[in-house]
Amino acid sequence: MNEQKPPDRPGLDSLMAPNAVAIVGASADPARIGGRPVDYYRRAGFKGALYPVNPNRDEIQGYPAYPSVADLPGPIDCALLAVPAPRLPDALDAVAAQGARGAVVFTAGFAEMGEEGATMQRELAARARAAGVRLLGPNCLGMFHAAIGHCPTFTSALQNGMPLPGRVGLVTQSGAYGTHLLELTRARRIGVNYWVSTGNEADVGVAEVIDYLVADPGTDVIGVYLEGVNHPELLFAALERARQARKPVALMKVGTSAAGAAAAASHTASLAAADDVFDAALREFGVARCRTTDELLDVIYAASRAPLPRGRKLGILTISGGAGVILADSAAHHGLQTPAMPEAAQQVLLARNPMASFTNPLDVTANAVNDFSLVRDGLESMVRDGGYDMLASFFTSWPASKVLGPQLRTELQAARPSFAHCPHALVITAGAEICAQYEEDGLLVFEDPDRAVAAMAALAGLADAFARPARDALPPPAAALPRIPAHAVGEAEAKRILAAAGVPVLPEALVQDAAAAVAAATEMGFPVVMKLVSPDIAHKTEIGGVLLNLTDAEAVRVGHAQLIQAARRHAPGARLDGILVAPMAGDGQELILGVRVDPVVGPVAMVGVGGIHAEVMGDVALHRAPVSLDEAEAMILRLKTAPLLTGARGRAPADVQAAAQALSALSVLGATRAGALDSIEINPLLVRAKGAVALDALIVPAASGR
Repeated sequence: MNEQKPPDRPGLDSLMAPNAVAIVGASADPARIGGRPVDYYRRAGFKGALYPVNPNRDEIQGYPAYPSVADLPGPIDCALLAVPAPRLPDALDAVAAQGARGAVVFTAGFAEMGEEGATMQRELAARARAAGVRLLGPNCLGMFHAAIGHCPTFTSALQNGMPLPGRVGLVTQSGAYGTHLLELTRARRIGVNYWVSTGNEADVGVAEVIDYLVADPGTDVIGVYLEGVNHPELLFAALERARQARKPVALMKVGTSAAGAAAAASHTASLAAADDVFDAALREFGVARCRTTDELLDVIYAASRAPLPRGRKLGILTISGGAGVILADSAAHHGLQTPAMPEAAQQVLLARNPMASFTNPLDVTANAVNDFSLVRDGLESMVRDGGYDMLASFFTSWPASKVLGPQLRTELQAARPSFAHCPHALVITAGAEICAQYEEDGLLVFEDPDRAVAAMAALAGLADAFARPARDALPPPAAALPRIPAHAVGEAEAKRILAAAGVPVLPEALVQDAAAAVAAATEMGFPVVMKLVSPDIAHKTEIGGVLLNLTDAEAVRVGHAQLIQAARRHAPGARLDGILVAPMAGDGQELILGVRVDPVVGPVAMVGVGGIHAEVMGDVALHRAPVSLDEAEAMILRLKTAPLLTGARGRAPADVQAAAQALSALSVLGATRAGALDSIEINPLLVRAKGAVALDALIVPAASGR
């Protein structure tokens, strides 16, 4: 859609951390769009030089004003352009001549208004590129960098004061919703250092801002609000750098692509829906995908205040049995483990508090009111003896009590140093001032048990992702990969392509008449399977186009006639390549393998439960293609039905590694030939005790022939 930074373009320092800023179109009225930034710079205590530009004023809000950019007393790094669209080109040239290498453009009326505006936007971006100026916008609310008081923005979120000091960076494609998020961070006691609204992204987009924040030593956590992805490879590269730098990224993505919602000919396209594909890509880079605003803020809050856990074991301490059950249920829902305390440790605690329960959850009961050291001893024992990686405690309104609160806080403060490496979430109700005190002690504060546990699970997910090594480069395919034809591909041709790519297939024959079918079956040996082959019939079983276990020549002759009749009856206009004859493959577990070329993410590998019920079951795993053998095996073992492959309930285990080899080979083919593909599908891949074989295949070329 829009162009982003080519490799030789200037970085973002002039835009994000300038020493001198010009405001072109500055207003003396702090309520106006051109006046708010001046007011914000003044109140934030900008540490650099600020030059309001307005030909009608000598002074603006306490700053000397200048009639033009050419009249400024010195060079500038960044310019805020708050002028009408027709004046923008000249204003851009002027600030570039004065040294600016960054410009924030508030002005609307560009690509958001249609093709004429899009043309104007492209021209503006080209002009900036030629001048070596990085553009934020147009049609954006700007940004701020709190640490230096850099405030080229007219967001209303700063009218009530600057954000709380902190080390969070927020990047948003929506100015208005980004303002909403910024307001909420104050209520959630989240300290924000950078806030960037990217607007139309004529030049600088979300991906490049994330990349800047990854390298920024003043940023620990990055929050993102995303509506669309203009350049996925730039985004994914930035997210991978964040993962390697161990910087948590929490991302809220809204909307799904129209292409992903459209019906498609293959199971692969419907099973690998656009949002699921994007979700899988984010998991690959360790991003915490957030579905709601509360979840986004909770993850940012927790990641900015707590250490990451060393594992997924959650210890629960409560004064209420019911609350303990709620927390334990939430842990199970969010994939955390809640193993019981060791028996010996339980007995030690029970000796002091016989009416309590010390399994996990540890219910110390209201008896803690009589001896608050029971809280400290329970927490210390959970970490020391139980080996829990994170803690959640329920104390309801005790912290708000003038009698109970101070005693509880004293015990929590005393216990905290012994497990400072563990994130510890309190579920309490109290005023903001009291909650802030507990946060100063290194604790997380939530009112809702499930939100507390969900945030802890997100921290555990981040820790898991950060522990993964960088992805190894995949070896090139062993042989030259076949090309994908531009025309519709029938099963026989699809299997020849897959076999050349390293996917195992059965020996088979494509025949044109009954006599040839009998001859082929006789040579192969009975029993055999016969199928219609047509580029126009995607799902043969639905029209009776597959016959199994044909045991003699007569069955083959009759079957040939049945298949031809089925095609004429159910698909009279379909082109017939012939009838495929193949040996019966035997017993095994059926999988569906596929590669779909997503319009945003690119080629994506998919594996799931195969056969005619693939879409009904919907049990799939996704990963950007290509995938290595280890990644393919991990995908297969993530399936809910993986135990069927590994020998559940006395079943003979299937050859998972053979299935992984087929998936990896398919993914390499799909990634290499992505420009010519819509999707490739193997359904089913029969995974036997030894080996795996593709029994049916479908290739859907790219509609555009790209």
